[in-house]
Amino acid sequence: MTESGHLYVIAAPSGGGKTSLVKALLAAEPQLALSVSHTTRPPRPNELDGREYHFVTPEVFAQRVLADGFLEHAQVFDNHYGTGREQVEAQLAAGRNVILEIDWQGARQVRQARPDTRSIFILPPSLATLRQRLEGRATDSPQVIARRLADAQGDMSHCLEFDYAVINDDFGRALADLQQIIAGHGASLRADRPELSPLLANLLA
Repeated sequence: MTESGHLYVIAAPSGGGKTSLVKALLAAEPQLALSVSHTTRPPRPNELDGREYHFVTPEVFAQRVLADGFLEHAQVFDNHYGTGREQVEAQLAAGRNVILEIDWQGARQVRQARPDTRSIFILPPSLATLRQRLEGRATDSPQVIARRLADAQGDMSHCLEFDYAVINDDFGRALADLQQIIAGHGASLRADRPELSPLLANLLA
């Protein structure tokens, strides 16, 4: 009988580097599967159904919600996003470890649905670094950056709800920390470790 895989939720504030880290983690750990979310938003020109998202109509999405077909779901502006319960559970049953790249609210829903979920929050090393990363995108006005920073602080205030916290200061080190957690050796990376308190206090100040 195949041993069940583990479900990992990875969350971060905007500019935390989550997408790049998850991409590198999947490349380094081929046995990991990334859960592809469902969404009601239309695909962008470079997106493929089933690769970036499962694109569905609002009616289909609503039917799935009623049928308890999502581990978590949320409305973001005018669109809905959700993690399909069946696809995740099929991969776990096949013995694969599955990564969900979602926000803290989605993570909370997943933990309620599956208490054995292992959750990881990615933190920047400082607010100044986070601001630099957001400004480095060169796509947002100062007002939008200020709002994103405020939103990021709101996200980071939920860090202690997670099992583990990884500081994305040095990319290679952060990736190694994620691999350590996936390998079951993440005790030193617990989110409630005392040495993290000063950093969290500064990030939330």
